[in-house]
Amino acid sequence: MAKLTFIGTGGGRFATILQKRSTGGIYIADRGILIHLDPGPGALVRMIDAGLDPTQTDAILVSHCHPDHYNDAEILMEAMTMGGKHRRGVVVGSQSVLNGSTDYRPLSNYHLSLVREAKAVRPGDEFTLKEWYKVKATPTRHSDETGVGFKLHLNNGIISYTGDTEYFEGLARPHQGARILVVCMTRPRGMRIPFHLSAEDAVQLIQEVQPEFAILTHLGMKAIPLAAEQATWITEQTGVTTIAAKDSMRIYAGDTIEVKRK
Repeated sequence: MAKLTFIGTGGGRFATILQKRSTGGIYIADRGILIHLDPGPGALVRMIDAGLDPTQTDAILVSHCHPDHYNDAEILMEAMTMGGKHRRGVVVGSQSVLNGSTDYRPLSNYHLSLVREAKAVRPGDEFTLKEWYKVKATPTRHSDETGVGFKLHLNNGIISYTGDTEYFEGLARPHQGARILVVCMTRPRGMRIPFHLSAEDAVQLIQEVQPEFAILTHLGMKAIPLAAEQATWITEQTGVTTIAAKDSMRIYAGDTIEVKRK
């Protein structure tokens, strides 16, 4: 059974600055592997509050080079390697995350040297974690042009994560076959902005992918107070059960999908 813990469900500049929702990303546990996805500000503290042990993490995945997605990655790399005493774990990220850009250098060479493997990926790249779990980097259209999403093949089905992106023709295709689609929806209906998904975009994407279950996360300031309402509207429009994640929510994906709210 796969378990998703939403350490943080906020996103965007001001939701992050004001911490209207935590921005710690998603922790994924499946048989034999522990993955931290997009560990933004507060990830370390919030995961400890949730009873998760950062020293046990096997892989850190970072979709792109913005602080609300990568901020706590370095300290979590130190945790994963027991302060650098054990060279273990994998860090996977977009080209900007691993190689830096003209604007950012999020991970130091020192921290990259601590882990067993650091892998920069482009959309379409496939890789395996712990010699078993296949992951594919999916395309995005965002202000970080190298950004990716992640499609994870787990024991009880595929979990696909959009990363930060606006809607574009071809966004849905790489996420086909997802049992659970995790949508970074920064804006509610009628408030679309460039480089991000709104509720209308989420409807189109979910209709095309047709997952068993959809989850909205990475909620911006305007989306947070309307999140549950937007999820209900999206469910009505798509026929796909869609919920808005809350901080510390856990999703269990076995024979059925169960939601446990704190």
